[in-house]
Amino acid sequence: MNIFTHLERHKTHRIGWLRAAVLGANDGIVSTASLVLGVAAAGATASNILITGVAGLVAGAMSMAAGEYVSVSSQADTERADLDRERSELATDPVHEHEELRDIYVGRGLDAELATQVATQLMTHDALGAHARDELGISDVLAAKPVQAAMASALTFSIGAALPLLVVYLAPAAVLTWAVAINSLLFLALLGALAGRAGGSSVLVAATRVTFWGALAMAITSGVGAIFGVAA
Repeated sequence: MNIFTHLERHKTHRIGWLRAAVLGANDGIVSTASLVLGVAAAGATASNILITGVAGLVAGAMSMAAGEYVSVSSQADTERADLDRERSELATDPVHEHEELRDIYVGRGLDAELATQVATQLMTHDALGAHARDELGISDVLAAKPVQAAMASALTFSIGAALPLLVVYLAPAAVLTWAVAINSLLFLALLGALAGRAGGSSVLVAATRVTFWGALAMAITSGVGAIFGVAA
């Protein structure tokens, strides 16, 4: 007898860290490259450009970590409050909570009798887990993880920011601006492609989207730097 095993590889479990990692790396490349190009357009020396970029890396990494931690902590607090409220309602009015879960399954296409049986069995097994998942949309996979998000953002921002700084360090002063701009766009395209691949989406669309917005940010910052450089 042949036994066929169907293995489905979904990407949903990657949403939390993938979002933070892509956001961090993208911000690292875009903000640092834009900062470098803006300062270069204003007429700064290569050493001053590098110092400015390093300062931007440190400040940006700390800002990303703090921002992600605060944001995701707020989400976690909301989830915790909803779970506490649901736990209290299950304790004080289990009949209504059973009906509520049953109605959710009816709305998803089950007939009333089957929905009642499903709600009964799930609540017997794990009432809070069933309501968290099917009523509140909270699961272990998608639950907010503040520390994980903060660390991922800070680390990936630093890695992303280090790339244009490496170009600044290695490129001759005469071609520094072009070298930073071109290489940063290549880095962004690669980042978008990797993010699309990891998330199971279109590699081309992801790469194009990231590159377009990065190019726009660098162009605007360079223009502002050039204007202030001339004014000075």
